[in-house]
Amino acid sequence: MSAGAGRPRLVVLRALGLGDLLTAFPALRALAGAFPGHHRILAAPAPLAPLALASGAVDEVVPAAPLAPLPDALAAPDVAVNLHGCGPRSHRVLLALRPRRLVAFASAEAGVAGPRWRPDEHEVARWCRMLGEEGIPADPTRLELDPGGPGPGEPPPPAGATVVHPGAASGARRWPAERFAAVARAEAAAGRRVVVTGDAGDLPAARRIARLAGLPDADVLAGRTGLMALARTIAAAGRVVCGDTGVAHLATAVDTPSVVLFGPVPPALWGPPPDRPRHRALWRGRTGDPHAAATDPGLLAIGVDEVLAALAALPAPPPAAVASVAPGGGR
Repeated sequence: MSAGAGRPRLVVLRALGLGDLLTAFPALRALAGAFPGHHRILAAPAPLAPLALASGAVDEVVPAAPLAPLPDALAAPDVAVNLHGCGPRSHRVLLALRPRRLVAFASAEAGVAGPRWRPDEHEVARWCRMLGEEGIPADPTRLELDPGGPGPGEPPPPAGATVVHPGAASGARRWPAERFAAVARAEAAAGRRVVVTGDAGDLPAARRIARLAGLPDADVLAGRTGLMALARTIAAAGRVVCGDTGVAHLATAVDTPSVVLFGPVPPALWGPPPDRPRHRALWRGRTGDPHAAATDPGLLAIGVDEVLAALAALPAPPPAAVASVAPGGGR
């Protein structure tokens, strides 16, 4: 934390997951514009640091776990911003730093005044509105991400492929592997290369999908790519099909056409913004527990034929997509 010596500090709390970070990009960029002379520090999970820095909105990422105390070295910042939740626990994490100013939603329990939380608000719009009501104009359309070109020794991502991403943070948001396999098989039969992505925990499902769809082992990328390599894979893809998870937000950020399957949570809260015509959100109008272990009934109501029809209706990816992720290139 020495890089910002002599500059006032702004500390932002967003100690959540990949999709949470990507939906906060517009708010983070608004803060960067409002506090250009501050050293801007994001408290977030360490694995997200490369992506957060790629946003251009933060100077430093300090590893943080949800609602855990922050390091003493962050104490007494000029400004603290709660992009984590509506309090009171997340408010108290930042209040413990003794900031000169706290920007946050109102919480009577934490003794914090501020804008009113709206439970039915889209996640992107929510944080932009909070900042706007605090005198910090924010543009909710600033979701873009430039993942850059491959790093040293990193192979170029497969250009124009269909990305199948079966993983999600909870079982409630995981469409069955057999159905993803049927989609992958149809995409391969149409002459498209199909790759299956995910983290190491998704590897069993990814291998099952590949086996059922007749895909080669080399096209199972699950567990083999870091976060930025995954972002470049999504940026180079021709299309993405996934559940309500961080990869859906990556597709939005890099403008790769996508079909996103929603179950317990409506796309009006977490889906692609309506001004993004390259993306299709499928939802059967049912809500449930997004943290449940079993696949949500609403998600199960979405069939393979419906997904294939949505994929067929997607517009073509931007012409520059392939060139922009070539070795040494940027986006």
